[in-house]
Amino acid sequence: MAELDTSKPLKPKASAVWLVDNTTLTFDQIADYTGLHVVEVQALADEEVGRGIIGESPILAGELTAAEIERCEKDSNASLKIIKRDGPALKVRAKGPRYTPVARRNDKPDAIAFLVKNHPEVSDAQICKLVGTTKPTIQAIRDRTHPNSSTLNPRNPAEIGLCSYQELEKSIAKGLKALGRDPVAEAAAAKAKLEAEAAGDEDKSETSFDFSNFLKSTGRSTL
Repeated sequence: MAELDTSKPLKPKASAVWLVDNTTLTFDQIADYTGLHVVEVQALADEEVGRGIIGESPILAGELTAAEIERCEKDSNASLKIIKRDGPALKVRAKGPRYTPVARRNDKPDAIAFLVKNHPEVSDAQICKLVGTTKPTIQAIRDRTHPNSSTLNPRNPAEIGLCSYQELEKSIAKGLKALGRDPVAEAAAAKAKLEAEAAGDEDKSETSFDFSNFLKSTGRSTL
């Protein structure tokens, strides 16, 4: 058995939902306290993931004080300090295969297709851990011999709740390192590409054709 990390809340997502709903803390502060990725906190706030999660007060759980929350609300750069638990460290059983809710199991092929298409650096073993699948299933999707091949809709596994954004990023970084590539540099390049594409879209909208000027130049009435 492994020791449970007592520097983080026992129920990070439930705590995050409560803090989003009941405080003015920033997503970065909540992510730092709970150990979740800031994108995951944003997704919880927007109800894109975790719609069934009920927020639980870290104050009632004995993990934070109202004064500590108020302190950090006044300073967006401050970090929440969890109340240290008394007694011996808690033990948790080693994780077995990832459990996937029945409602999400049909989403697995889409998630695998997304990873195979967009992140070839992620190994089959890592995909198995992220999605909770098997190597034969991954191979069937690659070969397009899977029963759902004709209806596959590649979707990010983190966005549909099969894994966390943090887990996905770790797997991508691990795969890039195995290929001798720098994960930080790759992330920066991807961000720059998205910003350039966004800027390009803005330029296109600004240079869109003005039909009113066209009508004036041809002498036609706009009425």
